[in-house]
Amino acid sequence: MNNIILFDDESWKNFLPLTYTRPIGELRIGILTIREKWEKRLNGTVSYITQDYLADKYPIKISNDNVVINPRWLPNAKLLSLIKDLDMNDALLIDDTLVAARMDNSQFQLLIENAEIQELKGVDISKNKEDFIELSRPIDLNTYNEIEITHDFNLLTKNRSSQEPNKQNVLINERQIFIEEGAIINNACLNATHGPIYIGKNTEIMEGSNIRGPFALCDNSIVKMGAKIYGSTTIGPYCKIGGEVTKSVILGYSNKSHEGYLGNSYIGEWCNLGAGTNCSNLKNNYTEVKLWDYNTDRFSPTGVTFCGLIMGDHSKSGIATMFNTGTVIGVSANIFGSGYPRTFIPSFSWGGAKGYKTYLLKKSLEVIEVVMERRNIKLEDKDRLILEHIFHNSSTYRNWEN
Repeated sequence: MNNIILFDDESWKNFLPLTYTRPIGELRIGILTIREKWEKRLNGTVSYITQDYLADKYPIKISNDNVVINPRWLPNAKLLSLIKDLDMNDALLIDDTLVAARMDNSQFQLLIENAEIQELKGVDISKNKEDFIELSRPIDLNTYNEIEITHDFNLLTKNRSSQEPNKQNVLINERQIFIEEGAIINNACLNATHGPIYIGKNTEIMEGSNIRGPFALCDNSIVKMGAKIYGSTTIGPYCKIGGEVTKSVILGYSNKSHEGYLGNSYIGEWCNLGAGTNCSNLKNNYTEVKLWDYNTDRFSPTGVTFCGLIMGDHSKSGIATMFNTGTVIGVSANIFGSGYPRTFIPSFSWGGAKGYKTYLLKKSLEVIEVVMERRNIKLEDKDRLILEHIFHNSSTYRNWEN
């Protein structure tokens, strides 16, 4: 099963603003992205069916034997077994939603042309749907992160030996701590009593840091001095993290280098939270949190009481910024100033509690180029076109009222 195709269905919009810049399969949950999970478990290579404006960066590759998977379902032993047992042009369905299929080239062409698929034989697995993990919205990425850290930890560390830790560190339940080659840890406390701790390659955990599992620090990231990190938290690659963090996921290339609290949050790539940025994850009256719904253009109930900040790629906060419970920020927004900003801030917004204006595309791209060059990465034309599309097609609300 070498050719894997992850397809975004109509629920792709449910994961905005995180999916403005990527397919669902590029979201990280646990240690790995959804794409990496499927590639490792099926020993294959992933390509995508996604939004037209993303297709140039995330193209599709079709072969004579394709495993087509809805990335909203995460791999587990039972689902993997069902997929591996599929005959050609068989499918797995839950409540009439396609979960996975095995297709030849001709059948696949019918699928992408939205024609009637007459030869595809559907197997309804709805009666066992509780056995599988389905993602429906961004907060699910936090809800299931603890489970997925454990699944990925077991996958990545099976039959392997951890790097020996520096004896100056305090490690609790050391058998559940895995340190990859090149990691540097000095005078830190790692407590894996409540879940595993995975430390990626060429990472650094500075002195005085206290970390509780389940926790994942992905390759080339840094935990700053005196950080306090609780499970279940995932720090993606090339991040710098300080202060207090709990039950949050940071995709990669993002910084929260200084003091401040981040809880029950999901942060995209190339974001920066200024010193003293704080995020509320619980309302003062302990009631249900409402989040901005991009499908209805209004706030919708979540059914949860803990929910922090959801931030799209390339967005930033100034020093001492305060975010209220359940704040959603789009792509390339720049938030600063005193007071609490609105709990929904569209893409390419500039301002804060005292008012907003449009963050002009030219200025935004200039900053993005500088930020990426600091990591020796060039803003490619494909990414530039994606950002231009978001600017012209997302709800930027250009007529802000102060």
